[in-house]
Amino acid sequence: MINTEDLATCLHDIGLPDWPVAVKPLIAERLSAAGHGDYESWQQVVSSLQKGPGAAKHARALLLRLSPWRKGPFDLGGVHIDSEWRSDLKWARVKDAIAPLDQRNVLDVGCGNGYYALQMRKAGARAVIGIDPTLLYVMQFLAVNTFEHDARVFVIPARLQELPLPAQKFDTTFSMGVLYHQRAPIDHLQQLRQTLRAGGQLVLETIYVPGKESYACTPADRYARMRNVWLLPTIAELTTWLARTGYTDIEVIDKSITSVGEQRSTEWMNFESLAEALDPNDPTRTVEGWPAPHRVVMTATSP
Repeated sequence: MINTEDLATCLHDIGLPDWPVAVKPLIAERLSAAGHGDYESWQQVVSSLQKGPGAAKHARALLLRLSPWRKGPFDLGGVHIDSEWRSDLKWARVKDAIAPLDQRNVLDVGCGNGYYALQMRKAGARAVIGIDPTLLYVMQFLAVNTFEHDARVFVIPARLQELPLPAQKFDTTFSMGVLYHQRAPIDHLQQLRQTLRAGGQLVLETIYVPGKESYACTPADRYARMRNVWLLPTIAELTTWLARTGYTDIEVIDKSITSVGEQRSTEWMNFESLAEALDPNDPTRTVEGWPAPHRVVMTATSP
């Protein structure tokens, strides 16, 4: 389970003494059988892993019970988790292009199972607070952290808007793969800015549509088989959104087209993946006729 006392201490150290008051009830409510029908089964996996070496030989079967694994890969006690996303490739493109994380307090919004949060700690971050509303991902992180034993990284089952804002204490805030799922993306950018200290850095990764002009598109139904995609801006439009919400020093640090080598089905995520979302006759388009996923990473400063 989440050690709420360690979490409270970490949040106090960051300068957020009101966050434990908001977070503890959310943890109690959501990490429970009432919060999700599969919680008890998932918790059994985590508890078994926490028993230590005696459970190691069963670790692979236990970890498979927490599928699907979207982010990774992980190597845990001799078990290789080949996740849907080769998140290590994205991290390699990002880690040296952002402000160094050494001794910084970091917020990772929409952190999933904490893969990037753990990489941030390995890059020297003083503390990393991850938030994600998907309970399975929180349980995956708890399972992973039984091997990592990192007491300065946490994943909280919450959405950003459920936490006390403004909270301008973080040195770096990440939002990767979140913006296009927001009905009001500019509100999301404003909330992210409210987490940053003056001079703090936003690291934003999202899907964009190619084009030099400033505009955004709204899929009528689905994009790449995803229902919850609301607005796909050009980079010019995204730059405007960031400027209008008060950010400065806006830069593009990476652009890529997601490949079926970076996002694919595996034993650990055996549902359909990117290949099935692309037009079989033209893989530069999605099955709905949109451009295949182009992703951009941008940095910006909160003045």
